[in-house]
Amino acid sequence: MADRDPDTIKAEIDQARDQLALTVDSLTARANPRRLADDVKAGVVRFATKPPVMASLAGVGVLVLVVVVRRARR
Repeated sequence: MADRDPDTIKAEIDQARDQLALTVDSLTARANPRRLADDVKAGVVRFATKPPVMASLAGVGVLVLVVVVRRARR
């Protein structure tokens, strides 16, 4: 192994530490439960607001309403 200047070694260690800190910060942000929940919620809302999905949900709602009314009359 070649002899290296202590200042160079210190600079490499500092650079590695900074890179590690960035990686940990990135992982912390990605694993945040609130952010994950917000992403899932946004995806569901995006899916549910598509016209075919909205029409299907309206149809299911009407069907449930008809079944409830028929059972209530019996």
